[in-house]
Amino acid sequence: MDILNIDFETYYDRAFSLSKMTTEEYIRDPQFETIGVAVKRNEEETVWFTGTNAQTKRWLQQWDWDNSIAVAHNAMFDMAILNWRYDIRPKRIADTLSMLRAIDGPHAGNSLARAVERYGLGEKGDEVINALGKRRLDFTDEDMARYGEYCINDVELTQKLFTVLAPLMPVSELRLIDLTIRMFTEPVLVLDKSILAAHLDNVQAKKEELMAKLNYDKSELMSNPKLAELLEFHGVSPPMKVSAKTGKAAFAFAKSDELFKALLDHPNPQVQAIVAARLGVKSTLEETRTERFVAIADRGLLPVPLRYYAAHTGRWGGDDKVNLQNLPRKSPLKKSMRAPEGYVFIDCDSSQIEARTLAWLAGQNDLVDAFDKGEDVYKIMASSIYEVPIDDVTDDQRFVGKTTILGCGYGMGSSKFQAQLKTFGVELDSKTCAHIVYKYRDQFSQIPLLWEQGDKALEALMSTRTAQLGEHEALLVDMFGIRLPNGMYLRYDNLRKEPDKKSGRDQFVYDVKKGRATLPTYIYGGKLIENVCQALARIIIGEQMLMIARRYRVVMTVHDAVGVIAPIEEADKARAFVEVCMRMRPKWAAALPLNCESKIGASYGG
Repeated sequence: MDILNIDFETYYDRAFSLSKMTTEEYIRDPQFETIGVAVKRNEEETVWFTGTNAQTKRWLQQWDWDNSIAVAHNAMFDMAILNWRYDIRPKRIADTLSMLRAIDGPHAGNSLARAVERYGLGEKGDEVINALGKRRLDFTDEDMARYGEYCINDVELTQKLFTVLAPLMPVSELRLIDLTIRMFTEPVLVLDKSILAAHLDNVQAKKEELMAKLNYDKSELMSNPKLAELLEFHGVSPPMKVSAKTGKAAFAFAKSDELFKALLDHPNPQVQAIVAARLGVKSTLEETRTERFVAIADRGLLPVPLRYYAAHTGRWGGDDKVNLQNLPRKSPLKKSMRAPEGYVFIDCDSSQIEARTLAWLAGQNDLVDAFDKGEDVYKIMASSIYEVPIDDVTDDQRFVGKTTILGCGYGMGSSKFQAQLKTFGVELDSKTCAHIVYKYRDQFSQIPLLWEQGDKALEALMSTRTAQLGEHEALLVDMFGIRLPNGMYLRYDNLRKEPDKKSGRDQFVYDVKKGRATLPTYIYGGKLIENVCQALARIIIGEQMLMIARRYRVVMTVHDAVGVIAPIEEADKARAFVEVCMRMRPKWAAALPLNCESKIGASYGG
């Protein structure tokens, strides 16, 4: 196949730009205009074109997109223009921005300018600055020629970057990038405006009622210690951060703190109201998100914006201000997301995938066998905790067993376990929580041994020695990081030991880059194992998505679940096929028992 590198230059001004609008909103807006576009086929000379919309479409149609790989930096933008504005859908899509997130890390500074500087490939120009507020016909011939040279340079830099990055990416990951980009650029889900309108009215009414009943004065909400007490009273552990000024732990209560803003979407409406009042915002997250859905519905189908490799474990994240990763389980927004006419929506969720992966990796064979036989591992845990026969375990006891299985696998101590239970409305004293944590570690003793292996892996990483991690030779520690079964790496840059500020004991620390800032981040054996299990679970989900996509359209993924549409006449057959794929054991983990649950309906909400 030919490789077609492409870059669009489009109209923008101070109010109409990607810094003020989402990608979907910007491209679909009536003000949108293509100033020009450049294409480079393979090693041929890059060609620049500027013309009317109709002329640009005819010019683009000369290229054989149906049999080519289209490459762009931030392909979500360029491929959306190609499809939404020019009705062109390439055979394959590659995105150098996504590739950089996987190879250099999601926060490494992955703009084209930063990337080509990092790799020594050249220098990105700044002619785009001079295009502010200028329509295509506002350019002089000389100005347009300079803008064309700028765009050509971007295309050639992207081509060089792709040439460097492509050999470092497994083919399966390139296919996942293609799949992820198409969820956005080739939308199929229909938004039900009647459901959205009713939900928006309901959310706004509840918000007004809660704000009116908020019995806290401003001084309580603006005092960090008092706000922390309020949150703890409602079962929420106050989010924390490391202060850039002092280097010490501090409350993360600022408008820029994502963990704090996430509480605007907390299941407890009272918590939402408290946080909204502290932030001085007039809308909760659910309200603004519903308003955004309504606006998208007015413009067309729902593009699903997912960020490939949003986390260094490889997991997807929300993007374009539509975070489908944290929709409440029973949110009407899910019901508003409907399959197109003649299709059904299949939502298939992998069951306890991290807990299963952890047990398999640790060689905790009794737990693996219990999962494999379909036994109720939550009841098994509760039976051990409360010392009662499995058949006598109550629902409340089973819930504690479930929280233990899902929460204690990475070294969580009793105080954090107690706080976690409290967020679910379960209050146990510290002695009982310590007993439960002990029971878990005693009953599944191979898992704490795996945490110790994690510490040894960190030692090996720091000294650039090779080592195995886990019981099945799926993971190899080498000088680059932890090599995963798909050929990608978990990296811990500048891993070192520093004294802990509280205890004075040496602790492993690595650097996380966020833009131009470098943040030291603590890591330990249990946390490393959590990273590894999340990375393995993500690889499994990715492999399953690619299997499903061979037959049916994968339209989204949320955590460990996959959303698929299928023709109504094939509904049962498609559901069975999706479940078979989601239970398929990877070649590198043939003894790992996987299971899933699915639901089917007209919408994502069933």
